[in-house]
Amino acid sequence: MDITLAQLSSMGPVRTNNEDFLASYIPSDEEDRKVRGSVAIIADGVGGQNDGEVASRMASETALKQFQDARPGSTLNALLWRMFNHANLAVYDAGMNNRGKEGRMATTLTICVLRNNQVGIGHVGDTRAYLVQHGQCKCLTTDHTHIAFHQRMGLFNATEADGSSLRSMLTRSVGQDPVVPIDFIYQTVNPGDFIVQCTDGLHTHVAPEEIADLVTRYEPEEACRRLIAMGENRKTEDNLSVQIIRIDRVEQISYYRGTTIYTEAVNSMSQEIQPGQILDERFEITEVISRSGMATIFKALDRATGKYVALKVPFLEYESDPAFYSRFLREEDIGKSLDHPAILKILPVDQDKRSRPYMAMELLRGKTLDQVMHEERPMDPEKAVGIVSQLCDALHHMHQKDIVHRDMKPQNVMICDDGTLRIIDFGIARAAKMRRITFTGFSPAMGTPDYMAPEQVKGRRGDQRTDIYSVGAILYEMLTGETPFDGQNPYQIMQARVTGDPVAPRKINPKISPQLEEIVLHAMAREPWERYESAAAMEAELKDQDKVEITGRSQRLQRPQLWKSRWRKVLWITLLALVPVAIFVLIYVLGHRHH
Repeated sequence: MDITLAQLSSMGPVRTNNEDFLASYIPSDEEDRKVRGSVAIIADGVGGQNDGEVASRMASETALKQFQDARPGSTLNALLWRMFNHANLAVYDAGMNNRGKEGRMATTLTICVLRNNQVGIGHVGDTRAYLVQHGQCKCLTTDHTHIAFHQRMGLFNATEADGSSLRSMLTRSVGQDPVVPIDFIYQTVNPGDFIVQCTDGLHTHVAPEEIADLVTRYEPEEACRRLIAMGENRKTEDNLSVQIIRIDRVEQISYYRGTTIYTEAVNSMSQEIQPGQILDERFEITEVISRSGMATIFKALDRATGKYVALKVPFLEYESDPAFYSRFLREEDIGKSLDHPAILKILPVDQDKRSRPYMAMELLRGKTLDQVMHEERPMDPEKAVGIVSQLCDALHHMHQKDIVHRDMKPQNVMICDDGTLRIIDFGIARAAKMRRITFTGFSPAMGTPDYMAPEQVKGRRGDQRTDIYSVGAILYEMLTGETPFDGQNPYQIMQARVTGDPVAPRKINPKISPQLEEIVLHAMAREPWERYESAAAMEAELKDQDKVEITGRSQRLQRPQLWKSRWRKVLWITLLALVPVAIFVLIYVLGHRHH
């Protein structure tokens, strides 16, 4: 199996030391990779006086040595069992030798061994391993914590569990006892799949949908940086660590008269369009630009015009899905109906001459607005206003065609090398045709929750003013360097925008003019009818800020109210504590009456 592995660890914004530890090993010899495999190890230490650091490092290094010294060809189960038991005894013995210290050292430990077309995972604690496949993120491991037990019993939902004080109380750890029970998970993988391992400092602040979005959008090293930054921006109080493993090639193993035979696994990816091929005798595929969970973007030479274009080609497995095919056609139809210099151009291709579904688009060179905003935090107000004015002009054209984008965010805006910009990705846009549009709330398709309008969070209907809110949120971040709302996880961020308002932009960046602050807060009003009636009205005020009337919006802002959800958690814990008391009183009363 050939893989690309990236890993990154951070102390976080609060801690002064890092109790996480990462280790990995990819044999350089191809034959060794076939019989031994590769390994990725992640640990999160527990213990006072820096014992957590010692425990996580000791467990990881001991497990890694066992992997490297193991007999080639050992089964995944036997190999993982050996690695965990030696790591557990090493930490346990070290802890027993330090019994004079306050408390004991221990650590979580998750080990991923990759061999042929199989992934074997051993797991103890609350670090997690995810499988990202076809754009969907699935958690492969189970947290060994008190709150996870209560969640499985149905006493807490996912949102309440992530914010509970019981979240970090482990029920199982490496080094606590001389013998540790281990979870074993096995998964078949294909090229294009990802394995993501991370500590609780990250996964309690970043949703699986956000993990899937980043690992499929960026190279593993860049995705690691962005995931860590996202966790830090959400004010995590813990260390953060992540490992991203991209599966590039796999082999299947078979036997003939006792001889091992390796063959490259055949899967849907091997039947996909590849660079060097010619599609429909017109488009010469030259290179892969990017891959998402459902499609590949290629650079191609259009032989009909002699110009290079971008081709969006869905994976074969999705072509037979009527719902996906309908969405894909809708995205193309919407793109063709729009004609604006700041909107991605969809090029005409005769439907009858296509051998499969694909979309031809103008080829853009540049950076996404998201990348530009990461490089310039905060952005110069004049530059920010110029960019958002163009966005408003493009949205006004779109809204006049009765089309609502529904997913305005920096990742869907391209800043081209020639200074122009384009709104891209109409995957969830809809033609309104004088009627409202129903949203379904936070989902992988909706991407990050930082720019969603309150009505999207509530699952209510939205219109063109929903796009205006999202553009206001983008402008807020460009001017302040911070997203409008923060929280420990995406659900808290969404709850905050429903129950309150953002911090006044000038409190974060005093260089922002009162007129520009008024424009941002006008666009981000919680209720749609309190926002600009049109993108054109917002653009007009951006271009002529001297005419903006200061209405004191910044003095009427309300802090988000999160006490309701917290009170609900307190109520649950109180009820759970009172149940045994009530049972005891009932038994006592019944016994007394009987006596």
